[in-house]
Amino acid sequence: MSKNALVSFKGTKNINTEIQLTGSKSECNRALIISALSKKLVKVENLSNAADTVTLDGILNHLENDLDVEIQESKTVDVGPAGTAMRFLSAYLSAKNGNFLLTGTERMKQRPIGILAEALKTIGANISYAENEGFPPLNIVGPLNQQNGHVKIKGDVSSQYISALLMIAPKLPLGLTLEIEGELTSKPYVDMTLDMLAEVGIANAWDGNSISIKPQNFKSGTLIVEPDWSAASYWYSIAALADDAEISLPALKDKSLQGDSQIKQIMTAFGIATTKTNTGISLSKAKAPSGLLGVLDLKTCPDLAQTIIVITAALGKNMSFTGLETLKIKETNRVLALQTELAKIGVTLTEDNLVYTLNTDKLHFPEKIKISTYEDHRMAMAFAPLALLIDEVEIEEMQVVEKSYPYFWEDLKKAGFSVREQE
Repeated sequence: MSKNALVSFKGTKNINTEIQLTGSKSECNRALIISALSKKLVKVENLSNAADTVTLDGILNHLENDLDVEIQESKTVDVGPAGTAMRFLSAYLSAKNGNFLLTGTERMKQRPIGILAEALKTIGANISYAENEGFPPLNIVGPLNQQNGHVKIKGDVSSQYISALLMIAPKLPLGLTLEIEGELTSKPYVDMTLDMLAEVGIANAWDGNSISIKPQNFKSGTLIVEPDWSAASYWYSIAALADDAEISLPALKDKSLQGDSQIKQIMTAFGIATTKTNTGISLSKAKAPSGLLGVLDLKTCPDLAQTIIVITAALGKNMSFTGLETLKIKETNRVLALQTELAKIGVTLTEDNLVYTLNTDKLHFPEKIKISTYEDHRMAMAFAPLALLIDEVEIEEMQVVEKSYPYFWEDLKKAGFSVREQE
């Protein structure tokens, strides 16, 4: 039976702590696929202990001895709830020798994969849908028989589709030219993929809306994974809601590959200053700019959306957000989840023509609140800092944080929070 977390904070709400964050899930998952494609010529350091990364690492290690021999019988590859693994492996397995059934949890079977699967089929992949058209599970028979080196894909869907294609491109006989249709959502994640490939010798040409990668070999090297800026965002939230804060986050880079490092700039509007230190960065309270924040576009960093929206609501700021389209196909429909849970503190989040507006006029803080997580790690971690404003915050299914930040609850305790398990 899953347990809930009862989170509270007693005493003076001044946070002074140092938190060592786990490696970036986004970087780790790319690094693992690149390493596997290079046949371990590329090594990976500072691997994350996030459940999604552990899952992908385990799958790749298990498959390693099977992929280069002829396999007639279908092999089941179960990613569980790991969405990134589902997308990256769809491409990876298409390029490898074997017969696979790629599957996951019931929720994973509801998350669309058709755009990526059809793009892979366009270049010669043998993919069929085992159950529902456009959704996992996928039957994949590899290696793909490449028909052409050009594919089109929409830019306003998950950037992981694009990254999945780019990572296998250098191993394809014809390479790949990927034409992005429309505006590219989450561009920093595509930049991250290309930068990591470049670190191990894979050149690309990005001209307008087309990215081309020729057939080429990986060079030996090591990809060193930076700590996770998505995880850092929860500490920015804590700093914003505390009376005072001095929070040290070692090993985070001032110039990062991760798009979620934008939290540094975004949080200046909430009165949080980021200082580069000899070991990483430090967060501290500063004077917040006066007035409303207006409209904030989160299309390049959608994983920050829940954290930022909850902070904004808790601070009683009425403002609007754009760039939230991909939130509806994540671990849960994150827009609906936010609307439901924010209503518990009197806040509404309304949608009008892709603009999402917070109204905090009826904001109130009950003595206790119970937050549903919908099997979504970011819902748990976005709402837990409300314990600085509410006597008791009960977070359902506390284990969901294992997906990206397994030590979240222990780190909260280091900062002075009380976290008790509830049946």
